[in-house]
Amino acid sequence: MAGNSGGPWGGNGSGNNRPKGNNDDERGNRRPSGQSGQVPPEVEEMLRAGQERFRVLMGGGNGGSGGQGGGGPESIRGMLGLGALLAIGLWAFSSFYTVKPEEKSVELFLGEFNSVGNPGLNFAPWPLVTYEVLPVTREQTESIGIGGRGSDAGLMLTGDENIVDIDFEVVWNINDPSQYLFNLRDPQQTIRAVSESAMREIIAQSELAPILNRDRGVIAVRLQELIQSTLDSYESGINIVRVNFDRADPPEQVIDAFREVQAAEQERDRLEKQADAYANRVLAQARGEAAQAFETAEAYRAQVVNGATGEASRFGAILNEYRKAPEVTRKRMYLETMEEVLGRVDKVIIDENGGSGVVPYLPLNELRKEAK
Repeated sequence: MAGNSGGPWGGNGSGNNRPKGNNDDERGNRRPSGQSGQVPPEVEEMLRAGQERFRVLMGGGNGGSGGQGGGGPESIRGMLGLGALLAIGLWAFSSFYTVKPEEKSVELFLGEFNSVGNPGLNFAPWPLVTYEVLPVTREQTESIGIGGRGSDAGLMLTGDENIVDIDFEVVWNINDPSQYLFNLRDPQQTIRAVSESAMREIIAQSELAPILNRDRGVIAVRLQELIQSTLDSYESGINIVRVNFDRADPPEQVIDAFREVQAAEQERDRLEKQADAYANRVLAQARGEAAQAFETAEAYRAQVVNGATGEASRFGAILNEYRKAPEVTRKRMYLETMEEVLGRVDKVIIDENGGSGVVPYLPLNELRKEAK
């Protein structure tokens, strides 16, 4: 090894600061001992530039010549310090996190629930504490039956054994992140299954006509309450915001026939109402006429009874007077009778005893009037 007189760094002692083992070539093969071990100038410049940069980064001075280069204890301590700073930065980056106003976080200590983080900057010392950020105010929608007319999800059996095709949407958000994260394995699928089951239960208790016409709002309210109560029993941490009842139609295969049946039923209802109106009008008229006839009969009965009672009373009064003065009463009755009889006829009275210059005549004009 006589040619290797450059000391432990090899070479000719020019202070190139090359690491130990520099007698190896670039492939790691040991050079023959008779070679000087000179490194090519471009590689030597690259090594020198790298060492200088590392020293500046570690706070050391410029490198000089000699066999003691930058590979001593100070360099090792600098590398360890840099590694520690990088580790601390990485740990802080993993431990501090930000939660937006519409979000909440769930912190886990060794995989178990620890606390709920509020909006803002939060600290979860990694790796002991991890976190999961959830959007709690964002409304999410699960559509059932929509986009697939005639699918099994929308076809439901009514209480009167008819089939109806229903489209509806369930709008929900998260009100308890810890329950939502730990108690449900697949929240979206759970909401869909619960919503479809609740709607089938309500439709099975209803008839087809009200579902298609007037009861959609009532069904939507009942559906929201039933879904919410079921999810609360699961402790799901989900809040049902609203239910949108979009469509309720007969199955697509029979919708034309169903509409014809609906039209016939509406025509039947119209005719029934028209007949009922006519029956009510005729019945009311007949009842009015019957009431009028009854009142007329009652009035006639009262009139006859009162007339008979008056005649009896008058006859009794005349009888009493007749018993007191028969002659006077007879004459008065005669005069009253003659007055009543003669008062109804046209007549001319001629005094035969003292009437002079009066010519009797026959009232022919009056007779013609009576003949007409």
